[in-house]
Amino acid sequence: MRKKIVAGNWKMNKTLQEGIELAKDLNEKLTADKPNCGVVICTPFIHLASVAGMIDESIMSLGAENCADKEKGAYTGEVSAEMVKSTGAKYVILGHSERRAYYGETAEILKEKVNLALANDLKVIFCIGEVLEEREAGKQNEVVKAQIEGSLFDLTAEQYSNIILAYEPVWAIGTGKTATAEQAEEMHAFIREVIEEKFGKAAAEDTTILYGGSCKPSNAKELFAKPNVDGGLIGGAALKADDFKGIIDAWK
Repeated sequence: MRKKIVAGNWKMNKTLQEGIELAKDLNEKLTADKPNCGVVICTPFIHLASVAGMIDESIMSLGAENCADKEKGAYTGEVSAEMVKSTGAKYVILGHSERRAYYGETAEILKEKVNLALANDLKVIFCIGEVLEEREAGKQNEVVKAQIEGSLFDLTAEQYSNIILAYEPVWAIGTGKTATAEQAEEMHAFIREVIEEKFGKAAAEDTTILYGGSCKPSNAKELFAKPNVDGGLIGGAALKADDFKGIIDAWK
């Protein structure tokens, strides 16, 4: 059975003190009412080491929002996969649409990041998805397939087993628009076909595919009920413990 996961992406939010408070609050809520799925919180780099020491790893895992495409060296301001791992984090988000759009991250750069993350025993939440123009032109399948092929198809089957995919319809992030549960299911089913072609049926069946576009407590249950939607990569709603828990509870 593939793993059901709800992952929070805090993006560039919360001071260190606020982040510690949020993690503590979540930890208490989930200790009192155990989740029925895997839970991951992906925080800014500055929070990682502090938060790692205060969450119960049997309930919640920790991830970073990015890592560098270089192993180490004179890259001022960058944070390597090895550094991320050393904080106690187990996951890293790579290929988020904001990184692709604002920081010019290409398939080739992301391939390097993925390889370094996996070499440091991090599980990768790899983001894929189309922008509005591509969706309106009917090119969403072509775009998403190219993103997967360009960064993940050089992996061995063993390496690939540490990849979680997150489909983000970029047009539904922070816009108030949400892909319908049917649109999400259709794309997730297509993504599974792409994986099956390359890595085989068993790998495709085992791949956790998260939905990452304006998922809220109000629509999580409908989305998660779809057979190919295995959870969510949550942005805004991950910044409030009650909202995030409301989404986690959609698995109950």
